[in-house]
Amino acid sequence: MIVLQPVLEVFAPSGFALWPVAEIEQYGLLPLSGVLAPAEVGTAVMSIAAHNDVVPATDDHPSRPADPLGAFLYSLLTMEDLVTSGGLRVTDTASGITLLPGCCNGLEERRDWFDVLDGDGWASFGHDPSPLAERHGDAVRLTVDADRDDSPVIELAAGELRRLLTGAERDLTEFLDLAAAWAARQLPGHTVPVTSALARALLLRDPGLPCA
Repeated sequence: MIVLQPVLEVFAPSGFALWPVAEIEQYGLLPLSGVLAPAEVGTAVMSIAAHNDVVPATDDHPSRPADPLGAFLYSLLTMEDLVTSGGLRVTDTASGITLLPGCCNGLEERRDWFDVLDGDGWASFGHDPSPLAERHGDAVRLTVDADRDDSPVIELAAGELRRLLTGAERDLTEFLDLAAAWAARQLPGHTVPVTSALARALLLRDPGLPCA
């Protein structure tokens, strides 16, 4: 059985106490879905905010608030282009082989997977390791680390990959709905902007906006 999950690289600032978070290994990968516990959602929101905690490149950017919560959320709420370190994790439960997103890959780049099916027929997803997906006719070969001659591989039908990618989008949409409800409880003064920022970071439709 092939399992594909959208995963977020977890980053835990030392002494974080703005809201409850789960005890997850630093730089571990947290699968995002609609079944996370509240503390896991808190960890995901914290990590996405931390991934984007950068100094603005322009002087006309709004000033960083002085209060701890506003300061932590500052970049998440004010930066237009957001990143979500992680990607898609693929596991072959029969062989035990797992393809992990490499360094410098993000969930915002997951549409590259569709290039394998509908575009150039291949895509890579970061480095150290250097995962690679290639289409060969009606099959797709996933190489765990293209820099290794002896890299393990996972093979699956192109139609199955498309179905799995559709499921990953559903997982992310359900996570965003869960995060919106979480924000309403934990961050009542920031619910709308936090939800909107998470939607931008994950390249999803903001659940607070009407469908086009």
